[in-house]
Amino acid sequence: MGLGSGARAPVDPAVRGELRAGCASGSEGRGVGRGQERDCSSPGEGRDRSGPRPQACTAPRRGSAGAFPAWPGRGREAAAAAASRSPATAPAAPGTMSGSGPEEPQPSQASEEDRQQEAEQDWAAAKAFYDNLVTQRPRPPKPQNAITVAVSSRALFNLVEEQRIYEEQGVEKYVEYQQKNENIILKPGPAFYFVKALEHVNTRLLELYPDDEERFDIVLMTNVHAQVGVRLINSINHYGLTIERFCMTGGQSPIGYLTAYLTNLYLSADSDKVQEAIEAGIASATMFTANKDVVYSDTQLRVAFDGDAVIFSDESEQIFKEQGLDRFFEHEQLNENKPLAQGPLKGFLEDLGKLQKKFYAKNERLNCPIRTYLVTARSAASSGARVLKTLRSWGLEIDEALFLAGAPKGPILVKIHPHIFFDDQMFHIEGAQKLGAIAAHVPYGISQKYQKSS
Repeated sequence: MGLGSGARAPVDPAVRGELRAGCASGSEGRGVGRGQERDCSSPGEGRDRSGPRPQACTAPRRGSAGAFPAWPGRGREAAAAAASRSPATAPAAPGTMSGSGPEEPQPSQASEEDRQQEAEQDWAAAKAFYDNLVTQRPRPPKPQNAITVAVSSRALFNLVEEQRIYEEQGVEKYVEYQQKNENIILKPGPAFYFVKALEHVNTRLLELYPDDEERFDIVLMTNVHAQVGVRLINSINHYGLTIERFCMTGGQSPIGYLTAYLTNLYLSADSDKVQEAIEAGIASATMFTANKDVVYSDTQLRVAFDGDAVIFSDESEQIFKEQGLDRFFEHEQLNENKPLAQGPLKGFLEDLGKLQKKFYAKNERLNCPIRTYLVTARSAASSGARVLKTLRSWGLEIDEALFLAGAPKGPILVKIHPHIFFDDQMFHIEGAQKLGAIAAHVPYGISQKYQKSS
């Protein structure tokens, strides 16, 4: 259980080009995390990673696999706060005199402000160009305003057969197969219906707020080679998906581009890449396909969250794992009025809440196309109050809260039919899969240590 912040970072001029167009070049760094599954949807994914693993250099590390500090809370608010520090509040540089005139901004602050200003100018120029084009298609929102969801090709589509060819016959045969079959439409993958639901929310938002850019922006973030991109484009167009931003990195890890695209949520079938993104402070989850076909709502986005190490930090989970259930109950009752710290997915829940309030403002509460669920193994009477008070202290609402007191989550999820269910423990993921729920594993918190040891 933990809170996420929809991590974002200021835009660097060196990557402004990627904000306007898809990128088909390699990014720096390789995956370093270790998870339960490897994504093998393209060359470079799912390789044998025995032997020394190179360290990723795409973003500052927030800890290593097996060490789980408090979630850093890297969101647009943190970035804005850093960028908005005025020279007046900055400490004086060594050797300068205070009170003798206006203070000069520190070099790092000036550099950051310059980058922000250049990014704004760059986006304004791009917007001016596209404003002169006549089109019925909605223009992608400005990245600083959008809720960016990056999804890998294997999460979006079923690429099991393609991966088998890559593993058994190699990269050249893989590319050849994809090109020969580029007019054969790919079948939906585990994130497909989630993406469709996001786009339905966008349609409703545009009806109510035609000029508002605070909506979902879907980015295809994958390490497939650009030579196979035509098949992905054909499949996206066949299903009527609105995915305009592509990043195809040709076998290299795409993680370095997540900050360039100001990503709020990253979904992949490659647990190594997801672990790397989590360590970089980006809300991420590994997608797993349900074992049964179920019908998903096409008029309401339904998102279910576990609590500890997903929405909240793993603080309480650590007590439970290391000191037992009775000590956990005692700890939660003693700290009932102390809000839990945030975990990886808190930011995404917050983003959903912001969009819900837009519908409420138009008297659409009963017809809101977003519904959120807390599905937790906690007991309500023994440890539920702290959870609800924490959400209240953050100003967040959850539509439904289900305290299961250790009961299996699968039967509840079958009733909810969520487009995605986030949990930090694999046995809950596996239980959800068996009953037909789309599950996403968040590799964060002390439970990962126990899963690896077992």
